[in-house]
Order: sequence, then structure tokens, then C-alpha cells
Amino acid sequence: MQEEANAGQTPNSLTYGMDWDKLRIFHAVADAGSLTHAGDTLHLSQSAVSRQIRALEESLNTTLFHRHARGLILTEQGELLFDATRSMSKRLDTAAARIRDSEDEVFGELRVTTTTGFGSLWLAPRLWKLYEEYPDLNIDLMLEERVLDLPMREADVAIRMKEPSQADLVRKKIMSVRMRLYADADYLEKHGSPEKLEDLVDHRLICQNVNSVQVSAGSTLVQEILSYEPPSTLRVNNYYGVLKATQAGLGIGVLPDYVISDFPKLIRVMPDVESNEVPVFLAYPEELRHSKRIAVFRDFVVSEIMEHRKRLKEEQE
Repeated sequence: MQEEANAGQTPNSLTYGMDWDKLRIFHAVADAGSLTHAGDTLHLSQSAVSRQIRALEESLNTTLFHRHARGLILTEQGELLFDATRSMSKRLDTAAARIRDSEDEVFGELRVTTTTGFGSLWLAPRLWKLYEEYPDLNIDLMLEERVLDLPMREADVAIRMKEPSQADLVRKKIMSVRMRLYADADYLEKHGSPEKLEDLVDHRLICQNVNSVQVSAGSTLVQEILSYEPPSTLRVNNYYGVLKATQAGLGIGVLPDYVISDFPKLIRVMPDVESNEVPVFLAYPEELRHSKRIAVFRDFVVSEIMEHRKRLKEEQE
């Protein structure tokens, strides 16, 4: 009978006319998987949270959670309701962001996603300049290789090593990079500098694992270099690890060219060996086109890239 009572009800129809406070509490419990953790987030006691969930279940005449010793698991009906509250939460976040962006001041949270390598090696060390101009910004920097869903507001703005394929995005190509071979100056003084790929039989190669998530150009270059069978390798799943090992003198590293101006002790070896060009895009949802926080972040990144190119040109002359 319970299934019949819920048959034909969509998440939207389920939430219609409901107590918003109970839905907010349900969403927090479903997200946390625990009454206690949800209570901490909401600043409510566990018993108060439990009463609200029980009242919501009674109003819907259904069970929303399976209880077990390790926490709570959503039932099928609970999953339906959680999908609805998650969508509502994202829309509310979007509305709040647009309201805040209608003000003249630049403040509030800005969620930025990019790769571990670019975020840790290039972006994070430069953010002090942005904070200096806009001290009330709160940047949430999410470094991972997974492509987050911008239209679903998993992040506000992304910097990715390929053109985003998601719809309803504003995108701008901001730079291009290539993967090249580098080694620490002290390492080269001790072990000598290889002149061709065949010389790698006398060196250790430090690179990203070809099976880890990365741009195809980088993986292709590494596979080509590995075909020359260097006797020893160190494989890391991100460029930050490759950089630190290369700086420590463990061998010759395959690294993106944007690191070179910030780490002058790294010397490029075999200048004729490099990957194909990798385009770098900055993207954000169409609905945030007029966001002041997005605008100042975009302009900051573009300005820093121009300064970066200028420094490289001066160093090469």
C-alpha cells in the first residue's frame, strides 16, 4: 500500500507544500549519512533532528532511511527526495550567488577547480596578488583531475587542459602548454646531460603514469620516451610529485613548460623533445556571465599569464 501511495509522485510533487525546515534537515542528514553529523552542521541536537525526520516520514507515509550501526542509508523513496532537495540546494546557491554579485563589492565564496599540477604549481603561488586587491574573497580551490560539472554548480569556474564539452558554458582559451624534459642543475652536473633519447639508458625517468588521468599529449610523449627503455622510472599520478622528485635530483622529469620560470634551477634537456601543444581554457556557467567575482578572477588569471609570457620572453633574449 505504501508503494501505491507513492506511485506517480515525482520529487517536485513530493516537495510541494512541505515544511521547508524539515526538507533542509532531511537534506543535511542525507548528505552527512548521520543524525549526529547533521545536527552538528545545523546546530541542533540529535534528538531534534531525529524528531524532524520522523515527522517528515509520517507526513509522506514512507521510510526515507534504513538505520544500521554505521549510519543511515537512503531508501529508494529517500533517494528520490534527496535528488529533489539537492537540485533545490543548487538553485538556491545559484540565486544567492547572483544576488551577491549584484552588489558593487567583490566578496564571498568562489569555487575554482583545476588540475593538481596547474593549481599547486602555477595558480596557488600567485593568488596572494588577488587577495591583496580583494581581501574579502573566499576562494575554495579544488585540485583534481576529475572534470567537475559547472552547470550543476559543482564549481563556479574551471581551468582545464582541454576545451570543456559541457553545454551552457562561457569559455576562453587563456594559454597553451607543452610537456618537456627537465632536470635539476646539480643532477646534470653529476650525471651529465643526455643529448638524445637513446642516452636515457644512463638516467632515471620521472613522469606521470600513462594510466593516470592526464592530457593525451602528455601521455603520448611519455609512452614515446618509455619506448627507449630507461633502466629506472618513477611514476607519479600528478605533476606536483614529478616536480618535487625532479628537484630532489632523482632523475629527468617530464613536466609542463609553465613551471620553468618559477624554478630556475630546472634545466631543459633535449630541447627537440616535447609534446604537442595543449590548449588551456577558463570556463564558467553562462548564468554567471555577469558575476563580478568571476570577472575579477578571470582578469587576474589572464593578467598573470601575460606577465608569465613576458618573463619567459625576457629570459630567452
